[in-house]
Amino acid sequence: MGEEQHALGSLVLTVSYDGSRFSGFARQPGCDTVQGHLESALCTILRRDVETVGAGRTDAGVHARGQVVSFESLGTEPELSALMRSLNALVGDGIVVTQIRRSHPRFSARFDAEAREYRYRLVPGPIRPLFLAPVAWWTKHTLDLEAMREAAAPLVGEHDFRSFCVSESARGRNTRRSIEMVRIVPEEHLGEHSLNIRVVGNSFLHSMVRIIVGSLVEVGSGRRKPEWMAAALAARDRAAAGPTAPPHGLTLWYVWYPEGCWL
Repeated sequence: MGEEQHALGSLVLTVSYDGSRFSGFARQPGCDTVQGHLESALCTILRRDVETVGAGRTDAGVHARGQVVSFESLGTEPELSALMRSLNALVGDGIVVTQIRRSHPRFSARFDAEAREYRYRLVPGPIRPLFLAPVAWWTKHTLDLEAMREAAAPLVGEHDFRSFCVSESARGRNTRRSIEMVRIVPEEHLGEHSLNIRVVGNSFLHSMVRIIVGSLVEVGSGRRKPEWMAAALAARDRAAAGPTAPPHGLTLWYVWYPEGCWL
């Protein structure tokens, strides 16, 4: 970017993607990533280098319906509807830009987010899912919904979630987070029954939602009692919680921002 160019604001994309196609959201050398595809398409359209910021660094295999991505605007971009058409033509299979908005120059998709919602889909029971298979974890056994709801209750509020994140990522970091909601909702899609675990919080640690889900499945399957979840949380030790659920059942669903940030 030349010295005479100054950001006039931010452009903010809402992006959906099929995570099974990518090595996660964040750009990595030599890896096929969502951020890499977006930045490459923006560079082609705008004829300049573009560095984006995402609301969440989803892992390989994790999907998104409402990922938010921001970058600086110089005021030379095409009209927003034309920019969205060009992006969707160039970004490649598995990614769709669903909205573009304008925000103030200092906007960050990551740091201005007030809350994020992740949803994890489970298919319990002996019948293998067909339509939901790419986006749901088939547990192969029935799950006790009420026991899972009882186990989830102690997670709501502000706690130290060190037990529910990758140990290496927690070293030297503040692992306190605030969870507003953990709701487990039965659903049906094309005749296939599932449980949708909705988790809303201010921010999340590495693999936090997947470890929460893996722990809830331990309770739902009867391998653990509901009160074990509170004990695992209090232990502040990754070994105290359950396994990490597979990535393909997880979707970054929605990100909230202050209403006043949009131009």
